[in-house]
Amino acid sequence: MVPSVRKHSGKSGKQSVEDQLVRAFDFEKEDKDLSGSEEDVAEDMWEQNNFLQYSILMNVSFNIADINKALLAKRKRLEMYTKASFKTSNQKIEHVWKTQQEQRQKLNQEYSQQFMTLFQQWDIDLQKAEEQEEKLANMFRQQQKVFQQSRIVQNQRLKTIRQLYEQFIKSLEDLEKNHDNLLTGTQSELKKEMAMLQKKIMMETVSQYISN
Repeated sequence: MVPSVRKHSGKSGKQSVEDQLVRAFDFEKEDKDLSGSEEDVAEDMWEQNNFLQYSILMNVSFNIADINKALLAKRKRLEMYTKASFKTSNQKIEHVWKTQQEQRQKLNQEYSQQFMTLFQQWDIDLQKAEEQEEKLANMFRQQQKVFQQSRIVQNQRLKTIRQLYEQFIKSLEDLEKNHDNLLTGTQSELKKEMAMLQKKIMMETVSQYISN
């Protein structure tokens, strides 16, 4: 017959199984010392073997239960560690992402301000360039107008100079003609006077010669 054994959890269960094993081995030792029939001895040995097998199975069952409890505890600790690790990792990632986002925003704001300043200066310079271009265009139109007027005046001056030159040449030619005519007339009169003077001198000479 297999004796009934109650299941106990923890160390108390293990202790009862060990006590039963010790008692079983002691009982076997006592049986060897007792006298009896071979059938009684065989029956006792069969009961002891059954008891040993049952005790071993119970011990294995308790060990499996303890292993399951240990695995369950480890699983819970692993889940806790995993959750804590995920939480820490998420916090670190969130902190890094927030820091990077702040740095990007700061960098964007800094360069955006610089770009805005440059674009504003560019617009101002462009407006100034357009104003200068308009002024230069107006000045060019005015200078072109002045140049045209100056060209007209120069053409008039040149025409006047040409006319004056032509008048000068004509007057010079007329003067030379007059001079030539005057010289010719003077020479003719001088020749006439010389001829008359020679004639007078000859007549006086002849008169003196006759009177002598």
